[in-house]
Amino acid sequence: MKSRLAASIALSALVIVGATGCSMISPQATTIDYSASDGANVPKSGPIEVRNAFVVVDEDGTTGNLVAGLVNTTSSAATIHITVGDSAGQSVRVPAQKAVSLGGEETQPLRFEGLDAKPGTTVSVYFQSGDAAGISYELPVLDGTLPYYSKLVPSDQPTPTKPGVAPAVEPTPTASETPAS
Repeated sequence: MKSRLAASIALSALVIVGATGCSMISPQATTIDYSASDGANVPKSGPIEVRNAFVVVDEDGTTGNLVAGLVNTTSSAATIHITVGDSAGQSVRVPAQKAVSLGGEETQPLRFEGLDAKPGTTVSVYFQSGDAAGISYELPVLDGTLPYYSKLVPSDQPTPTKPGVAPAVEPTPTASETPAS
């Protein structure tokens, strides 16, 4: 009788360990960082974090709008410089402890000309903020096929910002521009 009890306890323990043991050697999916949307989260380089970034291009793929969330987690305002491909760079000032949503309700996406990008590919985008070295990152290129991206496709005329909302975008001078004296 004792041997039957011991055998059933041993079998029960074996079943429990066998059924739950896999979780001891498998990584937890909730601890793996990933981009949960169509865009990409750029690895942190400087005080401004770039989240869910992607480029929406027109039919020709020559003009694109950079859509992204820019988050400044520091206690002072910071500027991020962004260059897509070989186009002229642009800068965005992000207030301290605030986020700017390029392509969101209050801020237009950044428009870049002279691209050669087709939907379904990636384009190299360079980000630099604060004193940190910049980072070049491949972002996905999308088009207006999906209804929620159709209003982000570059148009012939840039859409004006909402009344009373100051644009946060400052053009970055290129190396060929000479400063005014």
